[in-house]
Amino acid sequence: MGRAAEMLGVTPAFLRSLDTARLIVPQRSSGGHRRYSRYQLRLAQRARDLVDEGTALEAACRIIILEDQLAEAQRVNARLRQDRSERETPRPQD
Repeated sequence: MGRAAEMLGVTPAFLRSLDTARLIVPQRSSGGHRRYSRYQLRLAQRARDLVDEGTALEAACRIIILEDQLAEAQRVNARLRQDRSERETPRPQD
C-alpha cells in the first residue's frame, strides 16, 4: 500500500478510505498486504483528482462508479451495433 500511495501522491489513509467506500477492493497477499491492480490505481488517481478539485470523497466515488458503468454500457452498445451491422450486411454468393 505504501508504494501505491507514493506513486499516486496520496496517503495510505486515502487508499484505505477508497477501500472502505468500496470503490476499490484490493487483493491481499498471504501476509495481508493490499495489492492494487493497474485499473484500481487508475480509479484511485481519478478519485484523487476529483477530491483535489473539491469534490467530497463519497461523491467522487459515486461519479467514478457512474463513469465506469457508462463506459461499459457504451462498449456493449457498440458491440451490439457491430453485430447487427454484420448480420445486415449482405454476403457475396460463392
